[in-house]
Amino acid sequence: MTARAKTLTLKPGKEKSLLRRHPWVFSGAIAKTEGEPASGETVRVVAADGTFLAHAAYSPQSQIRARVWSWQADEAIDAGFFRRRLRAALAYRAQLKVDSDAVRLVNGESDGLPGLVVDRYAGQLVAQFSSAGVDAWREVIADALVELTGVPALYERSDADVRTLEGLPVRVGPLRGAAPTAPVVIREHAIRINVDVPAGHKTGFYLDQRDNRQRVYEATLGMPEAEALNCFCYTGAFSLAMLKAGARSVLSIDSSGPALELARANVALNQLDAARAQWLEADVFKALRDLRNEGRGFDLIVLDPPKFAPTPATVERATRAYKDINLLGLKLLKPGGLLFTYSCSGGVSAELFTKIVAGAAADADAQARIEGHLNAGADHPVLLSFPEGEYLKGLVLRKI
Repeated sequence: MTARAKTLTLKPGKEKSLLRRHPWVFSGAIAKTEGEPASGETVRVVAADGTFLAHAAYSPQSQIRARVWSWQADEAIDAGFFRRRLRAALAYRAQLKVDSDAVRLVNGESDGLPGLVVDRYAGQLVAQFSSAGVDAWREVIADALVELTGVPALYERSDADVRTLEGLPVRVGPLRGAAPTAPVVIREHAIRINVDVPAGHKTGFYLDQRDNRQRVYEATLGMPEAEALNCFCYTGAFSLAMLKAGARSVLSIDSSGPALELARANVALNQLDAARAQWLEADVFKALRDLRNEGRGFDLIVLDPPKFAPTPATVERATRAYKDINLLGLKLLKPGGLLFTYSCSGGVSAELFTKIVAGAAADADAQARIEGHLNAGADHPVLLSFPEGEYLKGLVLRKI
């Protein structure tokens, strides 16, 4: 690849976001493209007057036509560049001293590597290449990851929907070393969890909720006789936290039978009392209505749904879904009880999410105090110039 061979010239005034260090260049901002760059190739991005702005990775099929690698005109985008970026990302995580052997090592744009996610699950690395740029440097990145981490096993989970927008095929399988033949067991604080690397959600698990699971654990310690409800429970990580903290009972609901099987295995793995754990394979919306109709009540509720709004076009529909589950959750919550409610939809801002939940409380005729604002752990950093990276947000509510 030649860093200076191809050029994108922006329309007048369209350089403003790049001057604020936002790393995306949209197709509508480009006046002309010189040199016919290939998918993933490095291009120069210049203002309408020819002023250099950035080196970026070109993506001919995406509305995000280029993603910035570097703002420095004299920086070469080569194997050494990726080693430096990866080394910096690893050094940042090392100083966090996360109480787990499962950590996000690279978080895309916020680590200067747009479209690249790398998670470590104990002795297993998992990488997701979601943009044309990192896909073009896939082999270089894989070699550097294995060398810099000292972990020989690297599995690829490049199966996110966004790859279609980049014109990239799905790619899943071992990239370095052998594929895991069984769930990888990780430790998170005092809890052990089975992670299905080849078939699990995202890269296998939701590492972004680690700190929030610990907060649920600590909240449950203060209410040891709690009857708890965990909705969209997946493999039961929030449930494990509540059971470990001494909840009297935890009802966990998910629509996936295989996820619930792994959740039951996680209870056994931690030698927790299986009699205190109930599992329900069902549509959560219907299950919540059924519980309401039965007159059930809970002291602690976790609502951690999947991404309802993957794009801005789906925000209106997502708003209704978030309002529905929070309305039902607040109706099921006992006075004095705690609701931990989340949104991982990038299209729903923290402000909008709070408004949605407030509207749900009003419709549920429930009064609640905000006792905390929640987000992803520090190993999922967010650049100030890239607010899109702040996808996970949540609230802790006390019903009064």
